Amino acid sequence: MAAAAAPAPETAPASPSPAAVVPLPPDAPAPVSAPLPQAAPALELPPTPAPASATPAPDAAPATPAPPSVPAAPRSGLSLLELAAARREQRQAELLERAIEAPQPSPPAPTSAPAAAPAAPAAAEAEPQLGAFDADFTWSAEVLAAQGRQLDDISLEEIDWLGRLRRGLEKTRRGFVTQILESLGDDPLTPEILDDLETLLLRADVGVQATDHVLEALRKRLNEEVVDPAEGIRFLKQQLRGLLEAPIQASGSPLLAPERGRLNVWLLVGVNGVGKTTTLGKLANLAIRSGYSCLIAAADTFRAAAVRQVEVWGERSGVPVISNPSANADPAAVVFDAIGAAKAKGTDLVLVDTAGRLQTKHNLMEELAKVRRIVDKLAPEAAVQSLLVLDASQGQNGLKQAMAFAKAAGLTGVVLTKLDGSARGGVALAVASEADLPIRFIGAGEGIRDLRPFNSFEFVEALLAS
Repeated sequence: MAAAAAPAPETAPASPSPAAVVPLPPDAPAPVSAPLPQAAPALELPPTPAPASATPAPDAAPATPAPPSVPAAPRSGLSLLELAAARREQRQAELLERAIEAPQPSPPAPTSAPAAAPAAPAAAEAEPQLGAFDADFTWSAEVLAAQGRQLDDISLEEIDWLGRLRRGLEKTRRGFVTQILESLGDDPLTPEILDDLETLLLRADVGVQATDHVLEALRKRLNEEVVDPAEGIRFLKQQLRGLLEAPIQASGSPLLAPERGRLNVWLLVGVNGVGKTTTLGKLANLAIRSGYSCLIAAADTFRAAAVRQVEVWGERSGVPVISNPSANADPAAVVFDAIGAAKAKGTDLVLVDTAGRLQTKHNLMEELAKVRRIVDKLAPEAAVQSLLVLDASQGQNGLKQAMAFAKAAGLTGVVLTKLDGSARGGVALAVASEADLPIRFIGAGEGIRDLRPFNSFEFVEALLAS
C-alpha cells in the first residue's frame, strides 16, 4: 500500500483538493478515511474549497457499509485526490442531466438571470448614462458652469445631451473651426483674415445676411483696437449668439413650453423627409417626461404607414393617438376629433402630425391653412404653435422652405433636425437672421431623447468648440 501511494504527489496537482487531510463530501462512506494517515504526509497542496455539489457517484449507495470501489482505487495507482475529483465530475454530470430533464431546479438563479438580460439593454438605451471622464464630459461641465449653473442643479441628462450635441456638430466644426483657427494663427486679426472668415461662414451656410452682420461688427472692432485671436473668437461667439437670440427675445417666450391651465396645440409642418413624425414622437416623450399630459393627432393621412409610425411613437411614450383608419381621410377631420378628445380629457398638449408638402404647392399649403382654421374655430382659447421642421443637411434650401412656410402657415418657430449628419449646422443662423424665426428645438440623433429645447449659448459653444 505504501509503495502504491508514492507517486501520488506527482499526479495530485492535476486535481487540487482542500487540505492535507483531504476531506471528502459529507455523504461519502466512512471507510475512505482509513488510508489517509499514510498518504497525508506526502501532500502539500494549497487549500481549494470543494464544490458544494461534490457527492459520491450514484452507484455508491449510502446504505452500503464498504463499497468495493474505494479500496480498489489505490491498488490501481489512483490517489484519493484523483478519486474525489472523479466523483465530483460524475456528480456534476448527474446534476446537469437532472436540470435538463426538469427545468424547475430549486436554485432559480441560473434560469432567471438569462431571461432578464434582454431587458437591460433597452433600459440602458432609454436612460442617459454617465460616460467616461473625457473631453466631451469636461466640455459639457464647463458650458453648464459658464451659464452659472450649480452642481446640484445639473442633471445627468443635460451632461449627456451636451456631449451628443458637441459630437453632432463635429462635421460642421471640422471644416469651420479648424480653418478659422488656422486663419487666425497667433497674430492679431487683419482685414485679410476677415475675408477668409467671410468665406468660411458662407460655406457653413450661415447665410449672407448673418455673415455681413458678423463681419461688420468685427471690422468695426478692428478699427478701434488690436484684436488678438482669443478675443476674436470670443467676440465672434458673442455676435452669433446675438443673431440666434434676437427672434427668440422678440417672441416674448425664451423657452417654448405648454401653458398650464389651457389647451395647447402644436402643428408640425414641413416638406417630405425632414423627420416631422420622428420629431413629433420625441416631442411627445419630452412632454410626458416634463409632466404634461399629451395627445397625438395623426393627420398625415396620405403617406403610406404614416399613421402606424405615429402609433408606434405613441406606444413608446404612453401617449394616446387619434387617427382615422380610412385611406386618404380628411386631415381636418382627424384634428377635429383630436381637439374634441383633448378638451373632454383636459389634456395639456395636442401634437398634430401633418403631411409633407413642398412649399411651392399652393393647394397643399391651402390645406394646411384649413387645418389651422379648424383649430382656431374649435379651440379659440388654445395656445397654438406652428413649428416648421427643417433638415439641417438641406442648407440654404431649408432657408427657402422657412421663408415660404412662414408666409403660408403662420409659423411661430423652427425645429432643426439631423444636426449630427450634416456639415451645414450654420443654417440655424440663416433661419434666425433672414427668416426671423426663433429656433425652438434641435435634434442631434435618432434616439427618443435626442431632441432638446434650443439654447443659443450651448449651440454656439458646440459649433465653435476647439
